[in-house]
Amino acid sequence: MKFKVAKSELLQGLQRVQNIAGGRSTLPILSNVLIAAEKTGLRLSTTDLDVSVRCRVPAEVAKTGTTTLPAKRLFGIVRELQEGDIEVEVDDKDVASVTSGASFFKINGLSEDEFPPLPEAEGKYCYRLDRGAFREMLRKTAYAASRDESRVVLNGVLLSFRGGKLTVVATDGRRLALTEAEVEVAKDAEADLILPTKAVEELLHILGDAGQLSIYPKDKLVVFQFDEIVLISKLIDGTYPNYRQVIPSQCEERVTVERESLLTALRRVSLVTTDKSNATRLTFAKNRLTIAVTTPEVGEARESVPIKYGGKEIAVAFNPEYMMDPLRSLTSDEVFLELTDELSPGVIKCEIPFVYVLMPMRLT
Repeated sequence: MKFKVAKSELLQGLQRVQNIAGGRSTLPILSNVLIAAEKTGLRLSTTDLDVSVRCRVPAEVAKTGTTTLPAKRLFGIVRELQEGDIEVEVDDKDVASVTSGASFFKINGLSEDEFPPLPEAEGKYCYRLDRGAFREMLRKTAYAASRDESRVVLNGVLLSFRGGKLTVVATDGRRLALTEAEVEVAKDAEADLILPTKAVEELLHILGDAGQLSIYPKDKLVVFQFDEIVLISKLIDGTYPNYRQVIPSQCEERVTVERESLLTALRRVSLVTTDKSNATRLTFAKNRLTIAVTTPEVGEARESVPIKYGGKEIAVAFNPEYMMDPLRSLTSDEVFLELTDELSPGVIKCEIPFVYVLMPMRLT
């Protein structure tokens, strides 16, 4: 196996796939990138058995073949090489000789025979979306997914393709983030897919902002294909809870507030919270929101934020990090807070199809 490739092209390809390799796996082969040198160029693949990524890299291939090399080590070497072409030759013992300018490396690899097979990018149905729009939908919701491994079905993001819409939902039981977009969905192609958090994080890393994305649901798998990149992920098995019943059907009061002002105020008062004491009191009065934190072992903080509000005075406590998460992900100048009382969930909305439901904390 022998090929010549531009450093910039190989580096970009390795950047797209190397995050998946390694981790805590006890199988050495899973730390490697599968490199297939074909007449049309290189195909790079990595997997952790749950999520797999494959991409193509243009190269001049003098001799076709396949091997696997340590992904992160190869990435580190290529990153440090000077700009220009890199020549790689692999012998029959999977030892790669890497030459670029005055630099030379020998890297020990493993046989391709040990590398798990990857499914093809095809399926009975295909959903087509704008890549940038889908990436934004994931960014606006993924932070709300559960990290509690005892609730596996919540350890991911729900992609619900129904009724001509894609609904993306994440919840950990204390908060819920939901956003929607119109998507062409055939009646017999309606499906609910629970995508693991690791796959979501990888998509956020590699999707980019422009172009089309094709999504192929398969039996217990989903395939994402765009440009010369394919990401394949196992789906979380189970039934996602009825998220619609968590969203309050009505509220008594509605507050309009400048998003950046609220985010900045919350960020400042959160500086005196601790992991054990983080309840932040928000008092809504006429055209004025007061945010206060008292932490016995640290101190206290108070901020005042102008709002558009003329209803009754309401005092409610929320986890400040949970309030800041949606504010960081949104780009709207203003957001709307819907409230009923100190014991009812609060709801954050904006001018796009987005809903964030947050359970209150007890005021002391």
